[in-house]
Amino acid sequence: MKNTEVMRVSKHNTSFKVDKDNELMKFLMEKMPQNSRNNIKSLLTQRRVMVDDVIVSQYNAPLKEGQIVSITKTKITKHKLEGVSIVYEDNDILVVEKERGILSVATQNEREKTAYNILKNYLKEKNPKDKIFVVHRLDRDTSGVMIFAKSEKAQDILQTTWNDSVKERTYVALVEGNVKKDSDTIISYLAENKAMITYSTANEEEGKKAVSHYKVLKRNKNYSLLEVNIETGRKNQIRVHMQDLGHSVVGDKKYGSTKNPIKRLGLHAHTIVFKHPITKEVLSFTSKIPEAFLSLFK
Repeated sequence: MKNTEVMRVSKHNTSFKVDKDNELMKFLMEKMPQNSRNNIKSLLTQRRVMVDDVIVSQYNAPLKEGQIVSITKTKITKHKLEGVSIVYEDNDILVVEKERGILSVATQNEREKTAYNILKNYLKEKNPKDKIFVVHRLDRDTSGVMIFAKSEKAQDILQTTWNDSVKERTYVALVEGNVKKDSDTIISYLAENKAMITYSTANEEEGKKAVSHYKVLKRNKNYSLLEVNIETGRKNQIRVHMQDLGHSVVGDKKYGSTKNPIKRLGLHAHTIVFKHPITKEVLSFTSKIPEAFLSLFK
């Protein structure tokens, strides 16, 4: 079969097999000559392109021989609620973007305005039998992408296999000062004191191992924008590691920040790539970097 032929067509997508190493945009232009470059860019922007069942939006993403590139027929749209936006939903999971200022789950002081409660009410309006289950959490003042389960089975699989299921978890951190190293890895053991403040220690018996990899996206003399990939998901891990680095997260007074030009915590859950607990497909979701973060570098 020639490489210009459609390899398979289903109800939901049209797919092509990669016959040689290539870049995604170039490959799609070759396979879909009837589409303009702008049309193909729109497909990528609308998150309608998948490589081996993983949503890819980068036009220059590398392709390897044998991979399958699929185009979904329907645009993945957000369902907007107060405080959260649903970016993906099926029978087993919900993937949402949480706004800053919204708790993930209830506390003694706040029970109503939480991502959990908002989504619980949303599901019950559709079907009174539907339930929602917590998989992981984001701090109140951290925005970005997170996962909820719609069954105890999905929740249990995700939580018990978290380190294997989650392929990538990346944050964007706006920090104080000019971070000199373009990239580095921070490793420490995190513990919590009686005041509920997390701190780093070199004593592996005192704390739990935490590993954060960062690279600088933008910098000026006053601030740096970092992409931080965490191997471990310890409480306040990035906030403590940035303090250890000597460049506290903007607006994070608890962990050493003295500046807050954007009137919020400078931390955003940017990307999560994980294996679906039931279908075992690898899913990838990216939330845009907040404009307030970028505004300091214009």
